[in-house]
Amino acid sequence: MLKIITGKNNPILKRKSRPIKKIDDGIKQLAENMLEIMKKNDGIGLSACQVGKNIRMFVLPNGLLKKWVFINPEIIKSSKKTDTVEEGCLSLPGIFVSVERSKSIKVKAMDENGKKFTLRVKGLPARVIQHENDHLDGVLITDYK
Repeated sequence: MLKIITGKNNPILKRKSRPIKKIDDGIKQLAENMLEIMKKNDGIGLSACQVGKNIRMFVLPNGLLKKWVFINPEIIKSSKKTDTVEEGCLSLPGIFVSVERSKSIKVKAMDENGKKFTLRVKGLPARVIQHENDHLDGVLITDYK
């Protein structure tokens, strides 16, 4: 059973995640399990490294966007307009940090079926994608202090 890894000094959370080369049933099952864990913990995003898997994948709750599984995501454009909002993290319970992020982004990734997609997003979805993408690069909100 997967569980959320916690601690700002945890080496798993500080390691850069590796790209996924093949989407198989194991990756699809991991995505489903991550969605369940995220929902149980009232999260709005969860990266694979947060459950001990250093691969480039994160999930968002159904309904936040049309796509909710992001495999090998890449932010390809970020707006110059930013805002600063206090963020929390399932891996850092009780810690909140004001983080400046772009208000809108363009991201490309693959879904759980290997289909490539590109999205332009703004507001909360843009912030969540940037937060989760940071996890894939070993960056935590506490690194913004």
